[in-house]
Amino acid sequence: MAVRRRAVAVALGLLLFSGGSGAAGCAAPEDAARTGALRAAVDRRAAELRNRDLAGVPLGSLSYRITQVREDGGRAIVRAELGYRVAGYDSGPVTGERTLELTERDGRWHVTSDRPAPGAPQQLWDQGDVDVVRGSRSLVLGAGQDPARLRAVAAAADRAVPVVSDAWPERWARRVVVVVPASLEAMGALLGAPAAGYRGVAAVTTGETGGGPDAPADRVIVNPEAYPVLGGFGQDMVLTHETTHVATRAHTSAATPMWLSEGFADWVAYRGSGRTAAQAAPELREAVRADGPPVGLPSDEDFAFSGDPAALARAYEGGWLACALIADRWGEAELRAFYRAVGAHGTRDGAVEKALHDVLGTTPDAFTAQWRGYLRDRLGRPAAPAGA
Repeated sequence: MAVRRRAVAVALGLLLFSGGSGAAGCAAPEDAARTGALRAAVDRRAAELRNRDLAGVPLGSLSYRITQVREDGGRAIVRAELGYRVAGYDSGPVTGERTLELTERDGRWHVTSDRPAPGAPQQLWDQGDVDVVRGSRSLVLGAGQDPARLRAVAAAADRAVPVVSDAWPERWARRVVVVVPASLEAMGALLGAPAAGYRGVAAVTTGETGGGPDAPADRVIVNPEAYPVLGGFGQDMVLTHETTHVATRAHTSAATPMWLSEGFADWVAYRGSGRTAAQAAPELREAVRADGPPVGLPSDEDFAFSGDPAALARAYEGGWLACALIADRWGEAELRAFYRAVGAHGTRDGAVEKALHDVLGTTPDAFTAQWRGYLRDRLGRPAAPAGA
């Protein structure tokens, strides 16, 4: 699953300094000097992280951009945007809002606390020492994890990357960063969301939809409780699915419905696996055999984790089979072109309709009817044996 994030501005009522310049108007020389001293202390904190706290992580850069400052005597609270890149993996930075507390001693500012801003997700190093495993096509970062487990995750990610590249031969990094926290609760903290919502989810991918070269980088975050109970095939499928989200990020936008983004990722993961539709879509198979195919394609709301797990499974299975239908009847190249065309529309309204017309030469009603027939053909009740 892809967790779609967009930039959110939060006003705290603090004095604002933007991008190295002072607030509106001309700052007094003494104010500028104190602001410069605060920036110097924050820069030293960034250097500490680069040079000591994150030893072993191949950082290409790490810095803070101060956005808000509140000073009271010898104490200051700074709001800053953290940005860092892993060398060889990230074209854009991973970003996060931080709150830093500073105190002044002997005329020099010192950072005494560095934590996520209210409502912002943690970084992995907030949860303890970071262990690093380098795969041939992956980098796995763990906190509080068995190194053997991290090596196994790296091996699965290494297998996923060429599978994804074969199905999606577009330009992308062809490398992936995977994060394995110590617990489900720690996973929730990395996502800035309640952990309970991810209890049965083996992994998620964070990123910004429609991301260009400088968009925030993707991270695949593994659920350390749900992922290990999967068999080898299930673990490979999960990491292939999530790696597909990384590869297709630049072509995924607000216009892309969940059935397409999640269905395409499952299509890549199942492609070439030899699994039949009945094997890979058991929940939808039972529903089709009992009541016939659904009236329409899954809605975004059908992919909510807080609902019925069986209904969630049917949503994923329905999206996968919609993508499989396009690949089977129009071709894999047309499926990729359809995905790109929907994402390029920019807004949800009319995106699927236009792509169906322009790429596949069909309409929403006709495509839905074909999808329902495809479900009957692939999942319907087996024919009765002769003589029955």
